Amino acid sequence: MPKIIMTFPKGKHKVLTMSYDDGRSADRKLVELFNRYGIKGTFHLNSGLMGMGDRIPKEEVLRLYEGHEVSTHTVTHPTIARSPKEQLIEEIMDDRKNLENIVGYTVRGLSFPNGSYNRLIKEMLPFLGIEYARTVHSTGNFSLPDDFIEWNPTCHHNRNLLKLAEDFVQLHKKQYLYMMYVWGHSYEFDQDQNWDLIENFCDYIGKRDDIWYATNLEIVDYIKAFQNLKFSANSHFVYNPSAKPIWLSVDEQIIEVKAGEQIKLVKN
Repeated sequence: MPKIIMTFPKGKHKVLTMSYDDGRSADRKLVELFNRYGIKGTFHLNSGLMGMGDRIPKEEVLRLYEGHEVSTHTVTHPTIARSPKEQLIEEIMDDRKNLENIVGYTVRGLSFPNGSYNRLIKEMLPFLGIEYARTVHSTGNFSLPDDFIEWNPTCHHNRNLLKLAEDFVQLHKKQYLYMMYVWGHSYEFDQDQNWDLIENFCDYIGKRDDIWYATNLEIVDYIKAFQNLKFSANSHFVYNPSAKPIWLSVDEQIIEVKAGEQIKLVKN
């Protein structure tokens, strides 16, 4: 039986993803930085607050976040663990509907507003079309989540960001998959007067050949597509029923399994 392990696209073993909340005006500058350095982010928006104060107006959302992911953060940003379930359902579903009307694709992710969640909320989310939900509990490590509905990031950008970036870049053992997940609020760079922090980070970590730059949802979809591959009992061939290509390491050789394709993994 061949030795088969999942890799990220094109055989990469590291992925970077960014996650920013609230849709404030500083997102404009942050998105420009991400675009300049080839970094992808997920932006969690409150559709009921758009255009209020310094929040990005509805009319700008589609253009500003093009190439990134728009995700739900509830309509009005309540502390949902203290909300009745009827309000929770409305806050998430109405936010999804509003955002989907703007961006034209299904919104399937969430960041917990005020970091608030509990077991009941986690159990409800899949029935509301939510496939991942980000917490505010930083791990300080680069492991992939065991539970996407309680997805703990690596760090907030104010917590050892550059040191963690250096550690991440130096990782080289390809028998493992590594993920660096950074979260925060773009307006904090204005408040803390440290835009140089995120610019230095992007300049250092961006445009590297061995890192996959992905949105939150791209990571979820890729891993689910890998899990849905149909291997023969002896792992000599595999069928990919999904609409996206998946890359495998087969006896240390990188092989692409294209969408809808069945291929041999072992030559007879």
